[in-house]
Amino acid sequence: MSTARHQSNRAWALWRTVLSSAFRTALACSIIGVATLYGPASFRNQVAFPAFSYVTAILVVTDATLGDTLHGIWLAIYASVQSLGPAMLSLWLIGPAKLSNGTTALAVALAGMIVVLPESTHMIAKRIALGQIVIVYVIGFINGDQTQPIMHPVHVAASTAVGMLACVLALLLPYPRLACCEVKKSCKLLEENGSERLKLLVKALCAEEKAAASGFISQAKLLNAAANKLHQSIKRLQGIMEWEKLPFKILRPYYVNSGEKLQEIETDLRGMEIALENVPSFPGGLMADGGELRDSLLKLQDHISLTIKQDKNFITVPESNADHVIKLFQTLQSVPQTHQDLPTFFFLFCMKLLHKTPPVVKSEPPISSEQNGFWTSCGLKTGRIKPALKFSLSLGFAVLFGLIYSKPNGFWSALPVAISFASAREATFKVANVKAQGTVLGTVYGVIGCFLFEKLLPIRFLSLLPWFIFTSFLRQSKMYGQAGGISAVIGAVLILGRKNFGPPSDFAIARIIETLIGLSCSIAVEFLFHPKRASTLAKIELSKSLETLHESINNMCLDPEHSSNHVGNQKSLKFHVSQLGKFIAEAEVEPNFWFLPFHNACYGKLLVSLSTMVDLLLFSAHGIGFLEAACRKASVNKLEGDLKLFKESIGSVIKYFGEITSIKSIAILDKELEKNNISYDLEKGTSPCPNEDEIDRILISFLQHSTEAVDQIQGIEGEEEIKSQMVLSLSALGFCMRTLTTETRKIEQGIRELVQWENPSCHVHLHEISCKIRALYG
Repeated sequence: MSTARHQSNRAWALWRTVLSSAFRTALACSIIGVATLYGPASFRNQVAFPAFSYVTAILVVTDATLGDTLHGIWLAIYASVQSLGPAMLSLWLIGPAKLSNGTTALAVALAGMIVVLPESTHMIAKRIALGQIVIVYVIGFINGDQTQPIMHPVHVAASTAVGMLACVLALLLPYPRLACCEVKKSCKLLEENGSERLKLLVKALCAEEKAAASGFISQAKLLNAAANKLHQSIKRLQGIMEWEKLPFKILRPYYVNSGEKLQEIETDLRGMEIALENVPSFPGGLMADGGELRDSLLKLQDHISLTIKQDKNFITVPESNADHVIKLFQTLQSVPQTHQDLPTFFFLFCMKLLHKTPPVVKSEPPISSEQNGFWTSCGLKTGRIKPALKFSLSLGFAVLFGLIYSKPNGFWSALPVAISFASAREATFKVANVKAQGTVLGTVYGVIGCFLFEKLLPIRFLSLLPWFIFTSFLRQSKMYGQAGGISAVIGAVLILGRKNFGPPSDFAIARIIETLIGLSCSIAVEFLFHPKRASTLAKIELSKSLETLHESINNMCLDPEHSSNHVGNQKSLKFHVSQLGKFIAEAEVEPNFWFLPFHNACYGKLLVSLSTMVDLLLFSAHGIGFLEAACRKASVNKLEGDLKLFKESIGSVIKYFGEITSIKSIAILDKELEKNNISYDLEKGTSPCPNEDEIDRILISFLQHSTEAVDQIQGIEGEEEIKSQMVLSLSALGFCMRTLTTETRKIEQGIRELVQWENPSCHVHLHEISCKIRALYG
């Protein structure tokens, strides 16, 4: 019932978010419409480009808070200085009458490149600046002698300012939509979500049969998607809250950064899920011994649920609950001797992490790209030149061919390209497709609205509200996303929110064609530059992830002085796995053309295993962190020896996998061997597959030596607490070693399947491939 109630609340929250976003967008557009259609003539003369006012407003107000709009004002000012200042000088020196199709396209391309080249500039500022560049130069060329070199850019700036002012008013009326309040609301929902998932996971551990446990686990996983969206929302809004602090000082008590705490809770809950997925039978491990432990576990669950909310809601946790927690953990005085009991101990270890904040690690991962001195200090990187050149060519060709097709409507081909600039890689063909579809949908809706309410302008504005609601759902859909949804919004607003632009049907056809010209130019430039396909980048990132995974496993160490390196590599691994996920998502929607189809199912399984290993390495770091104090009182040399054997066994396997995925094909590898007259020996070296018996022996030895280390803690202050801490930490480390081995086998199966997919005519033998690689590259 609780899960059903949560789903109902989630559905209502989605509708509330959609309606709020649609209302704010409609209000901003209405403010622009009233001002530009019914305002004084002198005002309307200054705001000469109401279409760009609408575009600017939609770029900023969509799913925005007041902090977004205040930040947007600064970005619009920065964009205007960056684009309109040089444009004034250029138009004054050259003269609009001397512009031609080619020189206009060149001017737009050069100005666009200057805007997009710095990496530090915010994306919204770049989009506004690029849109202003298109309007200034292209319309300046279209109007010719009538264009005033100084006042024309001023009119563009005025149109931008009206759009931004409308955004601020829309976010203030009828009451401010504050980022701090949204974060507070999201944090509360996350707390409820986390408490509900914790309850379901504890029920699963205590279940009497596997079917019941599976049901509870499935219910808990259903809540994950909502939690992920809430985390993304909080992460985005925490940076925006800074813009609301100054005008709303009274609200400063609510600007509490609880995002990191809630993210740690999410990670710990994920660890509990991993533990349950590896429980061989239910009730699991210690839970089969009796009801006393279950009662203590339920009390621990209640205690954790209260502590999750303690900092935010000033709830006082009863001391009796805290006593039960201490007694529960102090009952754990011996390390399990079989791996079947390890999942239950790891589950309790994760619950202890929920109950007690883990130690802070001081090392940061060395993730950086090569930088070039002076240019880097200016916000420029050498790697930015090619993307900037590519985008400027797309923009320039869009202007050129748009003007050749229709000079009066030429700017519509470049404007969609300008305002949809993306600083990161994107699925070019999918994005172009959804933009075209969104533009057509919005334009057709606008034409129908003009046909039905031709002489009733106020009703035409009202007809935008249901469209805004519909497009809010489009923006959240996988099919259209932000690009398609915003294109649909702009398509309708540009028709229903203006007048005196000619017959709507003629304008609609002209704009659709011009938009298609601009999108076609973007795709053509992509082909021109021969970019690396997302599937190729996914394979490269898979190799990098495996290489970093190898380093992370090799840096596992019980020595406190070297444990920080382990966490640093783990964070680097998390970055690469995240990048791999992005490339996989892009490759899934990438057209195959004449290339080999992307094996998304295989990559998906590899991504799941790598993500699990990222979590396991993080938990192993936490376990080692808890051991630091206790290990000073016990000898851990034998444990270090076991851990070293484990790293050598698993690490070498992961290294081979990375090498195997880095080759282009088996045929090319064989040609290289033949060309260099190199032979290989299958008997040399070991198989790249983890030896299960060897890993089991290492794990059994690790558990035995763990017991010896715990038994050394005798006759000292806080003996029970230190022992229980060592038991949980060593058991968690043993579980991580065991599960890392399991996931390594899954990766081995995935690599074999992937190599076979890429080499269908070859018999794939991973050990043979690894021998060939070692023979060729040493």
